[in-house]
Amino acid sequence: MNTEYLDRDQLAAWVRLVAILELLPGVLDTQLRRDAQLTHFDYYVLAMLSEAPGRVLRMTALAQQTGATLARLSHVVQRLETRGLVERFPCPEDKRATNARLTDAGRQKVQDSAPGHVATVRHYVIDALTPEQITHLTSIGDAVLNRLDPDGDRVAFYRRYDAP
Repeated sequence: MNTEYLDRDQLAAWVRLVAILELLPGVLDTQLRRDAQLTHFDYYVLAMLSEAPGRVLRMTALAQQTGATLARLSHVVQRLETRGLVERFPCPEDKRATNARLTDAGRQKVQDSAPGHVATVRHYVIDALTPEQITHLTSIGDAVLNRLDPDGDRVAFYRRYDAP
């Protein structure tokens, strides 16, 4: 196999993307652990449930939305359940499936945690960019996601805030 290596411009872009992928999760995790006693993934699970109809999702749907394996999600949901933020119960339509529901305490945790999380996202990402760069970032995200998700399995999830 003859690999075409990256040129200097491509390598410069790639290294920056890798640095963002490495640094940003730690920044988000640090803020949420400090201010809300949640990991970023904990918050993400709670936020996805908060946006679901009736604050309920099947565990399989929640795993798909969060990009987690069922094993990882089950472990996290169990931890959140112990804290009273989430509850699991058999799916009424399919007894083989399990649903996760955001409790009132979980909804309150999301509401209390959101301002600090949004401020962190704004500070480190959104406010660092011009409106034109935000548009470019969306376009770049779409181009990469078209390769990562060629069948569009998650397209409804990552395009849910697009303008109508």
